[in-house]
Amino acid sequence: MESAAQSTQGIYQDILVNYLISMARTVESSVDRALSAILRSDTDDAEQAPGEIFLLEPRINEMEMVIDEHAVRMLRDGNLTAEDIRQVVATLKITNDLERIGDLAVNLAERVVSLAQMGPVARPPELEPMVEAVGAMVKKSLGALIFRSVVLAGEVLESDDLVDRYRDQIFERLMASMTERPAEIGPNMQFVLASRYLERVADHATNIAEDIIFWVRGLDVRHGRGLEAAERSAPVIENS
Repeated sequence: MESAAQSTQGIYQDILVNYLISMARTVESSVDRALSAILRSDTDDAEQAPGEIFLLEPRINEMEMVIDEHAVRMLRDGNLTAEDIRQVVATLKITNDLERIGDLAVNLAERVVSLAQMGPVARPPELEPMVEAVGAMVKKSLGALIFRSVVLAGEVLESDDLVDRYRDQIFERLMASMTERPAEIGPNMQFVLASRYLERVADHATNIAEDIIFWVRGLDVRHGRGLEAAERSAPVIENS
């Protein structure tokens, strides 16, 4: 029969997961707005996105602090199994990455504001597929969080190199353009910065995926270690 302490601990765990998913969905909303706006920075539709993103940032920051306090309380109270401890440790790391993704959405929004002030500008052709790849990584990492899916987490890890290649291609193209056409330095620098922020969003999505695998399987797959073993032992979807 479940003891009162175990029952209370289970409630705390559910609260922690619900807080985390709520924060993840808020961050996803902010990122979606930023990714859409950076592709439409010269249209009227993109004008309101930066303001919406700026308003979401303090809410994301507050969520991070609430989750951290709750996780620390769980550790302090004790009575945790090894899996419970992995959950709390992973949660503390994931909230940090989610908060950073929220900050990067703000950075992208600032680039949108700057580009809008420059009038119509030509976007590098690699930007749209890069945005799509980053958006897919964020959604899969959050799907892995919600469903505790090692398979989705593995797909996120496999996408990171593609985003890096897009970043390099954009940088090389824009640097060459700035050398040949100095008048385009201003907008091109904004796109260089945007590609860097997009790459960092992908890095944080990768971190989240790694933490999900640690949470679910107890495996540390950072730097590619142990990922194949995690995927071999994982069902398609796992629910807690």
